[in-house]
This record gives sequence, C-alpha cells and structure tokens, in this order.
Amino acid sequence: MEIQNYNQRYEQAVVDLWNACLPCDPLTLQKFRKQALLDDNFDPSLCYVALADQEVVGFLLATRRKFPYLERGTEPDRGWINVLFVEAGHRRQGIGRALVEKAEADMKARGAKNVTVAAYSPNYFFPGIDKQNYPESAAFFDAMGYQSGEESYSMCKDLHGYQLDEAALARKAKAEAAGFRFIPFSWKYCVDLLEFAKVEFGGGWKRNLLISMQNNLAEDNVLLCVDQNDQLAGFCMRQMDGNPMRFGPIGVMASQRNWGLGSILLDLMQLEMEKRGIYHMYFVSTDAPGRRFYERHGITVFRTFTDYRKNLD
Repeated sequence: MEIQNYNQRYEQAVVDLWNACLPCDPLTLQKFRKQALLDDNFDPSLCYVALADQEVVGFLLATRRKFPYLERGTEPDRGWINVLFVEAGHRRQGIGRALVEKAEADMKARGAKNVTVAAYSPNYFFPGIDKQNYPESAAFFDAMGYQSGEESYSMCKDLHGYQLDEAALARKAKAEAAGFRFIPFSWKYCVDLLEFAKVEFGGGWKRNLLISMQNNLAEDNVLLCVDQNDQLAGFCMRQMDGNPMRFGPIGVMASQRNWGLGSILLDLMQLEMEKRGIYHMYFVSTDAPGRRFYERHGITVFRTFTDYRKNLD
C-alpha cells in the first residue's frame, strides 16, 4: 500500500469507492467536484489516495483555510478531515490510520493545533459522524484519540396537504395585532437584512442570504417578519444550496422571541412550499434546542451526527 496526493486521474475511482463505502451519502462526479475540488480551500497536497496494486482503496480529504471565511477569517489553528473511507476488503490493515496520521502531520506542519472531523463550513458533506449508519467510523476515530462532543440532527417533514391549523392561525393573528407583518422578501430590505443576519446570527447566515439574492431567488425563497416600525424582527429561507426542499436558516431577533415569530415564519414557509408543489422539507443540521422547536411542529429526526475533534499539541 502507498499513499499519494490526489491527482485528477483518480477522480472516477474515488467517486466510485465513495459510493461503495458511504451508501447513505452517495454523490455524483459533479457534486464531488463542486464541494471538494472547486472549494476555495482545496489543496491537493492535503488530499490523499491509498493505492494497492495501483487501485484506489482509500481516500482522505483534509482542509486548511487559505482564504478568510467571513468573520471567522482563516482560522489558523484549525484543520479538518472532511471525509475518510477505505474499501471494505482492505480495512483493518492500517490504511485508515496511515491516512489520518499523514493528514494530521501535514496540517500540523502548516500550523494547525486541532482537527475537526467533517464539519467544515461552508462546504461540508456531513456535520459530524453518523454513529448509527457508520458505527465503525466512530470506533475508528475514538481509537485515534478524537473526542466526541455535541450531537446535531438532520430533520424532515412531509408537506402533502399542509395547511395552517387553528394554533398557527391564532399565533399569526396575535402577532399581527401587535403590529408584526409577515411578508415575502423585498429589495427595500436588502442591505438591512444582510446586516441583520450578520449581527444577530453570524456571517454564515449572511452568506446564505447573499447567495440567494445574487441568484435572484430571494423574492421566492425568503420570508421576512417586520415590526410596527417596519424594522426587521426575523426571517427564514429555503433552497440555500440550490435544493428547493432544503429549509433554513431561520432566526428571530433575541428581543422579539416572546411572540412566537419563529413558529409563524416556519408555518408560513411550509405553506409556501406546499403551494409550490414542494411536498418534502428537510435540513441538514440543528442542535438540541432546535430539535425541540422543530419537533413541536411535526418535523422529525432522520439522522444524528456527533462532533469529533482532536488537539494536535
């Protein structure tokens, strides 16, 4: 077995092996190119293939930021192992360990002090390790000295026949009586909304809105809540990655969260999706409080991910 840096001649073999090793997360060549090779920070010297008799039997993609990510900057102490897999017949032969040790050493040489598994923004394939579907992955990273942390949840809901129930209508009427309005995105709020998202929730939320606006989708994909003074109080959106079924993010100003505005925005977005013939909604990641909020609206967990990290010092 030998480890080489990624070369484009391995592309099809890597994608084929990915689909064999990660059956819950299949992808196309196009998705691999978009999220891996065409990511701003992709570095072939941090991307590895394991070869046995000139056949690809393992793959690891690692990342260090070369370009700033919004207010996070380059995060110079951090490195990521975006994805790792080894062909089933070649497991338990030290290939995965060799790939990880190689990636850790190369990232440490570039200044990384810690490594996170999978959860690389903005182009992550997974928000963590799925212990249920890939239990051997969790055991492997445990053995490699990685520490498990918080869980995040992928959730979904069927929207066939969705309509606002009496509780939803009552919430909306109460908020409207207090002067709140729920409206589609309008360009008059463009600059204020971007600043609102950055200040209240962070640059990643601003980025999602910015991409929607740049692609001229915001008027269809973004709902706003404004107060009696026509000031933004909250928003929600969908299709942040081009998939019309993908919901989120959703956020309400901290000082306005006792009016149920988030629930109303969620109710209205589900209705708008159903109107458009989008009968399924999902999102990739939320935390435990988010899970409780969504479960109150009939949205259920379909995958659970666990954060894994390791200090290199």
